[in-house]
Amino acid sequence: MRTERIAPHMIRVVFGGDGLADFAPGPYTDSYVKLLFPQEGVAYPEPFDLAVARETLPRDQWPRTRTYTVRGWDPGARELWIDFVVHGDSGVAGPWAAGARPGDVLHFAGPGGAYAPDPDAGWHLMAGDESAWPAIAAAVEALPSGARATVLVEVDGPDDEQAVSTAGDVDLRWLHRLGRPRGQAVVEAVAKLDFPGGTAHAFVHGEATMVKELRGHLRLDRGVPRDRMSISGYWRLGADEDGWQSSKREWNQQVEREQERA
Repeated sequence: MRTERIAPHMIRVVFGGDGLADFAPGPYTDSYVKLLFPQEGVAYPEPFDLAVARETLPRDQWPRTRTYTVRGWDPGARELWIDFVVHGDSGVAGPWAAGARPGDVLHFAGPGGAYAPDPDAGWHLMAGDESAWPAIAAAVEALPSGARATVLVEVDGPDDEQAVSTAGDVDLRWLHRLGRPRGQAVVEAVAKLDFPGGTAHAFVHGEATMVKELRGHLRLDRGVPRDRMSISGYWRLGADEDGWQSSKREWNQQVEREQERA
């Protein structure tokens, strides 16, 4: 339907049309969809059918799948917002979003999801990089009046900060990378954080190595139970989503074994 550059490194694409007639994001603030990007020069079945494409085309011609958070959904207008991190011409989804025009068609699977802020939690910790911001922002917007939350978000610099509205009691801290290794600012900020009293409910997502360090810190140093954390790597530095998703389960299992031994 339209696009909007909402920050120097983020573009919002608003989808609409009859294809969203039955869409419903569910009760989760981290609802996500699997976007299917066609490969240039490949003819796909019409009407599009992913199962048929996979049956009839070699694997290297299948659409490329990228996972994105549902930033917003307006059922009345039938509009779906997806926010894309864009860093020049690198990647698949970012360049597509930068070049998207009204009338373009994109297929997707989903939605899925697993997390929403627990209304009975004593307080909420939300931490991540810009890839996690759409899910964090949706969670912040969903907080009820009086709900306490500390939110730590790492971005390149001040121009990448974004406003968000909430009824909750939110301490939002923007962490500027300014050339430092990705994730370092978030790890340091969580380590220095004074945890308030009450049961924490944590949402920590972003680059995988950052998430690994914070998972260990929260469980071993802070004593946050596993069932009180939604924590996972959305991406891994040096790997595209195809490579990361194929190794993610093994990576997570290795992390769990290491932390069980600690």
